[in-house]
Amino acid sequence: MQPLAGTLVVDFTRLLPGAYASRELRRLGARVVRVEAPEGDAMRTTALAWDAALRAGTESVVCDLKTDAGFARALCARADVVLEGFRPGVAERLGIGPDDVPDTVVYCSITGFGLDPAHAMRAGHDLNYLGWAGVLEDTPTGPPPVQVADLAAGALGAVTSVLAALLERARTRRGRRLVVVGRRPPGAAASGVADRLANAVAGQVRSARVAVTISGGPR
Repeated sequence: MQPLAGTLVVDFTRLLPGAYASRELRRLGARVVRVEAPEGDAMRTTALAWDAALRAGTESVVCDLKTDAGFARALCARADVVLEGFRPGVAERLGIGPDDVPDTVVYCSITGFGLDPAHAMRAGHDLNYLGWAGVLEDTPTGPPPVQVADLAAGALGAVTSVLAALLERARTRRGRRLVVVGRRPPGAAASGVADRLANAVAGQVRSARVAVTISGGPR
């Protein structure tokens, strides 16, 4: 089953959330073109197995966005979906922001804390989201064994939002600007995915880590 056959995804993201999101879209039949900086994605060296698993089957082009944004814009002009995970404002400064692509494009920004000026520039990493959501308080000392927030909030949040926007586009012939938020700061009107998963995740992570310890595995 290839429901996204004929769909072009241009992926500017780095590291886990964007790579996982584009992998899921590719599994549904999309063509994924990964746009890499000349130095490559850091995941190639920090998590080679993850990179190989998530990027298998994608196409890759090298583009220095600071000097050759025109090439990137040409790709975006043909895209159905654009994924990016830069700090807020960077894509616009590079000339590949949501206003630089056709209005038929589904443009998805994977962010840590959204576009709220008070929090947009905070460090956006899995442990930050879990800490803000209260998950770490209920887990033993040490980081969880898997990047729950990166995957559940960033990656799968992006996938579900993109799929919904593509369904909408089939009716309206117009794209959609999406902002996926890992964790909304206190006082925000709505909770991020990490918050909604906090209680369930805390129990699962706690149980998994106790099981590993009992079995004689790493402590």
